[in-house]
Amino acid sequence: MANHKSAKKRAKQSETRRQRNAVVKTKMKNAIKSLTESSVETVGAAMTNVQSVIAKSAKKGVIHKKTAARKTSRLAKMMNRMSA
Repeated sequence: MANHKSAKKRAKQSETRRQRNAVVKTKMKNAIKSLTESSVETVGAAMTNVQSVIAKSAKKGVIHKKTAARKTSRLAKMMNRMSA
């Protein structure tokens, strides 16, 4: 455990951020899961929602910008294969 006042504060901040990031990551994973389980007719609307969730995760710094781009690209590729 931290001994200095500043170290205690940093530990507290880190824990708060960890919990907040976990919530955002879980939302992102659930959105992706719902997209992969959605029917061919509803794929367009679901894809828009998932792209938004992934972009917000990147904007908040939970995932890297290029990781978000890679996830979006792979999902789009998968949806195109599914609908074709």
